[in-house]
Amino acid sequence: MKENQINWSDFEKVKMHIGTILKAEVFEKAIKPAYKLQIDFGKYGVKQSSAQITKLYNTSDLVGRQVVAVLNFPPKQIADFMSECLILGGLGEKGEVTLLTTERKVENGTAIS
Repeated sequence: MKENQINWSDFEKVKMHIGTILKAEVFEKAIKPAYKLQIDFGKYGVKQSSAQITKLYNTSDLVGRQVVAVLNFPPKQIADFMSECLILGGLGEKGEVTLLTTERKVENGTAIS
């Protein structure tokens, strides 16, 4: 797998942090089923994201859950919504996304290392 290797400095460029979902609602205007999320990243502020996680999660299950996200991608316009971070998850064989989360509650904004 040498052709896909990156060096440590490449990895350090990706700013991954833990945040807590404050609000989740169905994203009616998304082409693919998705939710609009508001996530508190502590000292990095509250950010919004569009996430295609509807196969395994209901909006009521998401509020209060901590997730891992990339914070330093440029914002992305999705329909009439500006997604400010990328929520990370494992991609299943049928396209279902299992959220990456923490083993225990940690401070919002905690860096992934």
